[in-house]
Amino acid sequence: MQEINWQQFEVVELRSGTIIAVEDFPEARVPAYKLKADFGPEIGVKKSSAQVTDLYTKEELLGKQILGVVNFPPKQIGPYRSEFLLTGFYQEDRSVVLAVPERRVPNGSKLG
Repeated sequence: MQEINWQQFEVVELRSGTIIAVEDFPEARVPAYKLKADFGPEIGVKKSSAQVTDLYTKEELLGKQILGVVNFPPKQIGPYRSEFLLTGFYQEDRSVVLAVPERRVPNGSKLG
């Protein structure tokens, strides 16, 4: 494991957001959803592709508060442009358990 210092950690914009739209992503090589999340008035709405179809339905994700890295450069995933990284934990079977706030916090709150 590589150590980082506090200044390096402070650069990461790990923010709370609420999923406001979920669609199937049939063009993805690995099953995924297209998501839109509201990260509050300072950051706004961003979109992402997320490989979380093993454990979550579209209905379960809609309205869920999540943690996302919002300061990566956009990444082209097939025909879709991903603007944030949804965070989660890989299980042994490669399914992803989302990292979420324990309680609701304002959208855009920074993890620190």
